[in-house]
Amino acid sequence: MDMDKMTGAAVLGRNVEAAVATLQAVTGLGAAVDRAAQVVVASLKAGGKVLLCGNGGSAAEASHLAGELIGRYRQARRPYACVCLPDSPGVMTCIANDFSYNEVFARQVAALARRGDVLIVFTSSGASANIAAALEAGRTAGAASIAFLGKSGGLCKDKATVELLVPGQATARIQEAHQVLLHTLCDLVEQGMGDAAA
Repeated sequence: MDMDKMTGAAVLGRNVEAAVATLQAVTGLGAAVDRAAQVVVASLKAGGKVLLCGNGGSAAEASHLAGELIGRYRQARRPYACVCLPDSPGVMTCIANDFSYNEVFARQVAALARRGDVLIVFTSSGASANIAAALEAGRTAGAASIAFLGKSGGLCKDKATVELLVPGQATARIQEAHQVLLHTLCDLVEQGMGDAAA
């Protein structure tokens, strides 16, 4: 059917069907999400922090997760130490201008990450050179890492401590699955931290 002639109901129905199929495909990532939560909880309990990054829609996902960790997800509890790297446009544009866009996250990670911290990255394609560079910088700093990936995993495949790879090719569906995975991570982190009072 020609996209120009599809009704809202038809497009919505098609998108819901595709989203359900993608979400069913990620149910096999339960053990990986458990590992990711354990990494985050161990870091926070030891006084570490979470660094987050992504580009475009993935930057919005990183910011969303930062809000859940610093604010709250389900429980009223203390804020968790977290920095969303793309939320600092002055720093990002300085690095992009003076160095290159491929360094916008790696340079921040090199400045901020310490052994025991956790770097969480989002890339629906896995093909972002600046995300791959951030993972390398995190490894050099001794930080653990969690990668929310899509498609084949691209340049970022096998570079993280824990990998959450959403199968499929459609960026929108991958991002929707990342939302479910990040909320699941939040559930498990709050459960693992066990501190209900702010």
